[in-house]
Amino acid sequence: MAQATYDAIVIGEGISGLTAAGALAEAGLKVATLEALLFGGLVINVNELEPVPEGCPASGAELAAGLMQANSERGVVSIQEAVTAIRDSGGVKEAVTDSGAHSARCIIVASGARLKKLGVPGEAEFEGRGVSQCADCDGPMYQNEEAIVVGGGESAFQEALVLANYCRRVILVHRGDAFKASPHFVGQVQANDKITVIRNATVDAILGSKMVEKARVQHADGRTEELPCAGVFAYIGLEPSTEFVPEAAERDAAGFLRTDQSLETTLPGVFAIGAVRSGFGGTLVEAMDEARRATDAVRGRLA
Repeated sequence: MAQATYDAIVIGEGISGLTAAGALAEAGLKVATLEALLFGGLVINVNELEPVPEGCPASGAELAAGLMQANSERGVVSIQEAVTAIRDSGGVKEAVTDSGAHSARCIIVASGARLKKLGVPGEAEFEGRGVSQCADCDGPMYQNEEAIVVGGGESAFQEALVLANYCRRVILVHRGDAFKASPHFVGQVQANDKITVIRNATVDAILGSKMVEKARVQHADGRTEELPCAGVFAYIGLEPSTEFVPEAAERDAAGFLRTDQSLETTLPGVFAIGAVRSGFGGTLVEAMDEARRATDAVRGRLA
């Protein structure tokens, strides 16, 4: 059963999606957003945004909440449903969910990306029992415990710092020698007496009985050791949330959607912005800029 028809549908209520929907609604268009999970995307797990977009709060959760409130006031319809497919229907685009098909003249895919899993024994078994990907959410559960953070980028360093507020010890395991995180966060981690950094190593198993009890670490020189811990937090990169996008949409080798200069995918009338897009720079400033660029392109298409 077909639902209401909109000028534009934005799939995803992360920062890029919320920004695009707000700009479109401010331009007088009828807009809906579709989101299967909590609004805000991965940014709601970030306590300290770096860099902070001009005029925005420093907290990711505050930024997302502010955009969501502004969109509601502009008349954006927020639909809490998971999109299972995108299809054409007589020249109109449809975002298909379990409740039906939501129609629009254009669609912006802003579904973002999700944190990659380690893919090691014990990870799935201990999900919610010591395996987590949100230090802000679960950090208080590890008061005076030991925890392991896996990764060498911005998220790994920020989450290690969050956990250090609760844990007696945090071990940061990175497979390489150099870090991708900004010098700002690297300096904070290195100066924190509660955080120990292990380079050139990987976690290849998570062990325990009812809860996580230790993690097995494989060093580049072949050594293996088991480190006691109550929690394992992995921040090893992202994979795009594109399973609902037709295969006809061109992707790069990692599965991210390719776009042209106007941020339109190879599917006419379907645009992609933010972390789901190939070539996205990764910062909030760029996410918001792409949202505005896509908004201009959609308005030009609908004019």
